[in-house]
Amino acid sequence: MNTGEIAALQKEHLMPTYAPGIALVEGSGSFVWDAEGKEYLDFVSGIAVTNIGHCHPKMVHAVQDQVETLVHVSNLYYNEKQPVLAKSLAQHAGMPGAKCFFANSGAEANEGLIKLARLWGSEHGKYEIITMRQSFHGRTLATLTATGQDKVKTGFGPLPEGFAYANFNDIESIKGVITPKTAAVLVEALQGEGGVIPADSEFMSDLRKLCDEEGILLLCDEVQAGMGRTGKWFGFQNYDVQPDAFSLAKGLGNGFPIGAIVAGEKLADVFQPGHHATTFGGTPLACAAAQAVVDVIEQEDLLMNTQMMGAYLAEGLCEIALKHKKWIECVRGFGLLLGLVLDVPAAELQKKLQEKGLLALATAGNVLRLLPPLNVKQEEVEQALTLIGEACEELHEEMAAQSPNPCQCGMGE
Repeated sequence: MNTGEIAALQKEHLMPTYAPGIALVEGSGSFVWDAEGKEYLDFVSGIAVTNIGHCHPKMVHAVQDQVETLVHVSNLYYNEKQPVLAKSLAQHAGMPGAKCFFANSGAEANEGLIKLARLWGSEHGKYEIITMRQSFHGRTLATLTATGQDKVKTGFGPLPEGFAYANFNDIESIKGVITPKTAAVLVEALQGEGGVIPADSEFMSDLRKLCDEEGILLLCDEVQAGMGRTGKWFGFQNYDVQPDAFSLAKGLGNGFPIGAIVAGEKLADVFQPGHHATTFGGTPLACAAAQAVVDVIEQEDLLMNTQMMGAYLAEGLCEIALKHKKWIECVRGFGLLLGLVLDVPAAELQKKLQEKGLLALATAGNVLRLLPPLNVKQEEVEQALTLIGEACEELHEEMAAQSPNPCQCGMGE
């Protein structure tokens, strides 16, 4: 089918929760192709999902082998793939006593994290969760309530009780909403959906200290920043801070649905039989896919590549930003989770890049988010920078032409 046929079929049979513009039908490494055969350099990666690129042969083989062996048996029975993966995640987190619960998505992992915190605090009447404004934690009723953005909540009331909101990177703001009912603080080390905003080092260390002093939990949402995306296994490791528990999804399965809660020793045994469950979470197939991702990141030294290519991409973006400093504010983020912050809406730049064959993502209105796979090559980063530079030149010229007085607005220079 061509794109038009796919779009017509989708319009007829799918709920209109998205408004896609192209139909992608094939992928390999850092590239995807649409239904008409046009090639795109993919710097969206399924929104930080395909961290080891599309159709990595080691993952393909792992999934093929597992499909031929055992796909699903229910968590009523032992599944050898689960504890092997759980042990690996705990070790990479530097939490040797940690235990895992596997789910199917980031929203489910965060929902479970909220339940875990509430169960832990229930004996002492603690159930409130403090989250950050501009955060994003999911689309279920509890996780959209936890999300610090009103736009995702409109029309879904009444929303669950038990959430309070503070300003990101503002420890005094958090102190101001702690009550005797507070069970936990849930935070992202880097707010992706909120506009690619990293946590300050002092904020994270102060937050860990505050949670210890107040006897409350520190929970980290690692759904987007986890699995090597920032150049560390998990985003919180950039701050030398360890949470009491954290959530994973997205890059954990490289496109195969899987989420996880990783709980430190304080919370490792809080869930007991009957407290929480899942039908499909942590199937042999899902765990085989996730273990292949872990193995590839280790064997191909993708954390180092992420640090190197992230620095290279950031440097190139900074050069572009300097050239267009009248309407590009800065570059922020770390690793291969970077944002080009504009003084104008980012949607037009995203559109121009897509036309040129580069997929990027506008977020928070004025931020162009770039999320290449962790095994991206230098020549691919160079190709992306060339396309971004060209698109910015075109947008600059268009804005200058639209201005009634280019000299005053600065676009004529």
